Amino acid sequence: MTLPVLSSSAVKFRRVLAQFPQELSLAFAYGSGVFRQAGAPAGHGENNMLDFVFAVDDSVTWHMMNLLKNRSHYSFLKVFGPKQISSIQSYGAGIYYNTLVPCNGRMIKYGVISTDTLIDDLLHWKTLYVAGRLQKPVKILTQNENSKLQAALVSNLKSAVTAAFLMLPESFSEEELYLQIAGLSYAGDFRMVIGEDRSKVQNIVKPNVAHFQKLYSNILQDCPQVVYKHHVGRLEASIDKSPEGQFAQLMALPRTLQQKITSLVDPPGKNRDVEEILLQVAHDPDCGFVVHQGVSGIVRPSSIAQSAKTILTAGAKKSITYSMKKLYKMTKGWLRKTS
Repeated sequence: MTLPVLSSSAVKFRRVLAQFPQELSLAFAYGSGVFRQAGAPAGHGENNMLDFVFAVDDSVTWHMMNLLKNRSHYSFLKVFGPKQISSIQSYGAGIYYNTLVPCNGRMIKYGVISTDTLIDDLLHWKTLYVAGRLQKPVKILTQNENSKLQAALVSNLKSAVTAAFLMLPESFSEEELYLQIAGLSYAGDFRMVIGEDRSKVQNIVKPNVAHFQKLYSNILQDCPQVVYKHHVGRLEASIDKSPEGQFAQLMALPRTLQQKITSLVDPPGKNRDVEEILLQVAHDPDCGFVVHQGVSGIVRPSSIAQSAKTILTAGAKKSITYSMKKLYKMTKGWLRKTS
């Protein structure tokens, strides 16, 4: 099963991809330049920076080829060569971004991540950085026949639904489910305090419910706890909140999230096994809050490390420019809410 390719004007994306080495296991576009966000005026997305992620099997070789084609995209780190760039890429969330790059009349930002690092994040939520991006609608531009990657993409979506079920009440609306899912990768992200519009999650979901439906409909249709009425695009959920039901869901969570939850609950020195601790959490009335804290414990350090790395990968001037743009968007969002 592959992720759905969302219909859009594909020509501008193909023109961007043509500027880069083609050895890509996955390439996708995301963000406000691709999907309309609430509060943005009509046509505003046409002026927004286009965001891309490229997954590559061999980062050193890909950067070597990209340096030959697009040397100007890189900061001063280009003088150290592709091996050093690839080494820096491995820190933080394992992705290397070139930002504020002029391309075909638009500004773009693109991140490069190794296929193995991406699969690890999708399966285990090691950082939830790129996995979190892929829990929301994206435009898949190219995807090879790597069956392990394809399975990991679907596993990531299933894990997002499971985590959301644990944090939601017994009954909820379809929009509430998507809001919970979209908020996973922002839980604990320090940029939500300074640098991002605090209504960002709602702004992403509300205009794009149809895209979320397309992304999650197959998973929800196969979920025994959900009655999904596809012909009217509506779901009726009744989640098992018994300790047994919650324990089954906790055991299905990605490994890193299970570890974060156990570290929150298990006192130092006890060293109980994960299954025993998760059984205790399943009986806790605040189970959903503990899961949320576990997610925050994954997102917070990776978001800080990745943002710090931007100073190196973008260079000081671009870092300041990019940060000012983020602060401007956050201020505009705050003014909309108070006006």
